[in-house]
Amino acid sequence: MSQMNRGPAPAPAGNLPGVKNVIAVGAGKGGVGKSTASVLLALGLVRRGMRVGLLDADIYGPSIPSLLGVRSEKPEVIADTQQMQPVESNGVKLISIGFMIEPEQAVVWRGPMVHGVVQQFLNQVNWGELDCLIVDLPPGTGDVPLTLAQSIPMTGAVVVCTPQDIALLDARRAVRMYEALNVPSLGIIENMSYYICPKCGNRDEIFDCGGAEQAAGGLGVPFLGALPLNGAVRKFCDDGTPAKCFTDAGDQVAAGLDKVVSSLVNQLEARNAAGNAAPTITIE
Repeated sequence: MSQMNRGPAPAPAGNLPGVKNVIAVGAGKGGVGKSTASVLLALGLVRRGMRVGLLDADIYGPSIPSLLGVRSEKPEVIADTQQMQPVESNGVKLISIGFMIEPEQAVVWRGPMVHGVVQQFLNQVNWGELDCLIVDLPPGTGDVPLTLAQSIPMTGAVVVCTPQDIALLDARRAVRMYEALNVPSLGIIENMSYYICPKCGNRDEIFDCGGAEQAAGGLGVPFLGALPLNGAVRKFCDDGTPAKCFTDAGDQVAAGLDKVVSSLVNQLEARNAAGNAAPTITIE
């Protein structure tokens, strides 16, 4: 932890200069593939020509460096500004507490210490010019999402869930949490939606299917799309080569990723257009 100050958090900046959109990726519960989805969204946006950063705010379970194959890297400190320079992988600028602790070291911190780290990742990292900063949040509805929402204006939040009822219940809670924080919902992703047998081609809906789309409709938020349960995705992410998911994991994975990323881009464009619309003046 030589590069991190555990003291009081700096005052919120209120905005990140040069960052056009801040997208929170959260989940109502763990084990639904939230961090994997964060990485794939970041890579998908890079493939569309966007400048993308990825802030690993899952302080207690920082898996993003491993997913992107840069676990052994260390962020440099810029001498003039004392800002950290994010690590880059596959065109994504990345910062994570995982770069600063040992692989098996547990982060046993209370809320204020976590708040301080998140604030420093926001304000003391040289993010530069970004079209999107994706923030991988810890699962649940606790301190870090609240800190983030109170620190900078977020464009919106993406909620990741799986199709079974218990996961959907938690996903609904996550959407309601963002509503309470005045953070717009950019949409819901249904991960592990179905499984295609690589030998016979049979489709098996292991965890049920379609529940996230129905939940999105009931909540009045967009449904971004469904991603299949796929062995190649698991292998590429374990190997730290997730970019191969777009090219080497099969047609269903490629189509699912294209749909999710396209839907997210459409939501961003719609919200930014609405925010930049000129006011209507009515003369009576």
